[in-house]
Amino acid sequence: MSRAEDDRRCPRCSTPYSEGQEYCLECGEKLPSRTGVITRLGAGWRRRAGWYPGDWVWPALLALVVAIVAGVISAVWLADDSSSANDTLVRTQADSTSAPTQTAPEPTLTTPTPTPTTTQTGTTAPPPPPPPKPALFPWPANKGGWTIVLDSVPTTNGRAGAVAEGKQASRLGLKPVGVLDSAGFSSLHPGYYVVFFGIYANEAEAQSHVIEAHRRGYREPYPRHITR
Repeated sequence: MSRAEDDRRCPRCSTPYSEGQEYCLECGEKLPSRTGVITRLGAGWRRRAGWYPGDWVWPALLALVVAIVAGVISAVWLADDSSSANDTLVRTQADSTSAPTQTAPEPTLTTPTPTPTTTQTGTTAPPPPPPPKPALFPWPANKGGWTIVLDSVPTTNGRAGAVAEGKQASRLGLKPVGVLDSAGFSSLHPGYYVVFFGIYANEAEAQSHVIEAHRRGYREPYPRHITR
């Protein structure tokens, strides 16, 4: 058998195959082409070792070689970088030890001159006078008219309660405010002290001021005619 026939063996089962055959008749493995670098390398492997693991071995060997070369280059680069760092550190330490140490001058403390205090004497303004106490407005004698009734207090409760409520209304800004004894007026029901606000000529004028009492917090003020 010639050398060319020895090279034509199945890479899986080593069964010889003929020129132009694509698949092994024994195991069905796809047969390598007779052209190309890998084919020639495989043939040389089989001649020397008597067996061949397959075409995959060449990419694996190439990857291994590349990894080895990359590792060597990386080791050389790291060694150079470490050497440069050591040289820089040595130079930095040498520079720091050779530089003279300068001490900052101590600050000069200046004692502030105390400023003499002057005592000002003056008259103290007197306190403002207390606000005037709210006064109730009496209903004019022998006069009729219209007013706004803020509240009606039974006379059995005493006049003091009605007077206090009238003064409160005056403090709230309603003027004039007074207290009537309903027994002295024919248009009022007897038995009450009536707290009133304002004296008006007619009902319309009195009605126009009801809203003012509402704004001061009175919920049910109403106009009323007052006659003796």
